[in-house]
Amino acid sequence: MEILLQQIINGLVLGSMYALIALGYTMVYGIINLINFAHGEVLMVGALTSWTIIVAMQESMPGLPGWLMLLASTLIACVVAAALNYAIEKIAYRPLRNSPKLAPLITAIGMSLLLQTLAMIIFKPNYKPYPTLLPVKPFEIGGAVITTTQIMILSLTAISLAVLTYLVNYTRLGRAMRATSENPRVAALMGVKPDMVISATFVIGAVLATIAGVMYASNYGTVQHTMGFLPGLKAFTAAVFGGIGNLAGAVVGGILLGLIEAIGSGYIGVLTGGVLGSHYADIFAFIVLIAVLTLRPSGLLGERVADRA
Repeated sequence: MEILLQQIINGLVLGSMYALIALGYTMVYGIINLINFAHGEVLMVGALTSWTIIVAMQESMPGLPGWLMLLASTLIACVVAAALNYAIEKIAYRPLRNSPKLAPLITAIGMSLLLQTLAMIIFKPNYKPYPTLLPVKPFEIGGAVITTTQIMILSLTAISLAVLTYLVNYTRLGRAMRATSENPRVAALMGVKPDMVISATFVIGAVLATIAGVMYASNYGTVQHTMGFLPGLKAFTAAVFGGIGNLAGAVVGGILLGLIEAIGSGYIGVLTGGVLGSHYADIFAFIVLIAVLTLRPSGLLGERVADRA
């Protein structure tokens, strides 16, 4: 039971990060029906920016509390990533908005590779240790342990989801997002500016991806120019799993995918008689994607068009 509880905790932490990234995918898709495959690289840029700020602060202000350095670096990284995603939408996607669907898809893949290459040139290709800024002493729960960093991840995810839900459902921007998702032309006739709404959606997605990237780096203790590819791909799987275009579906898909991956990695050796080890855990995400696309292409919660954002 201790092992199962530990894997559930690990799955919730992992799923929380997937959920935040998946929200960026599903928000953009809900409004302009585009899969932004450069989203994982926005996460990477946010994490590397945060690492750069923390290293600079440790050198110039060594006595500063760790939590304050983490907070300041995250805020700066959010601004940088938001500006980057805004520029990506304006330069790479907006001119292709009325083009055949294949054109922006190829552009998104190209933008992903471009950002990886630029990050490799700017930050160098080696792995960089992400500083441990929070207390390392773990807390015990029923025989399982949870760290301060993992508690921070779960708390930040819950806060981010609550703020996003309020934004989408109870603000003017949220109403504009839902109207643009429903019918951009009619929304424009009613005074909504679709271009502004789409840009705002990319900015919000970048902020969520950056928070996820900083949490990912804090949890695993390393950053590198390719770190956003696999989490981005799994988050896309989570968005499809829950129902692409559906905010609740992205959250449910992310949490479930994290639980499936964590529990699966803990028992895959037993299930396969020792043939496969825990390092094969990544296969679960893609097994889930294949199963969902085969059995229920619309995802677990489907796609409620009126609620898309």
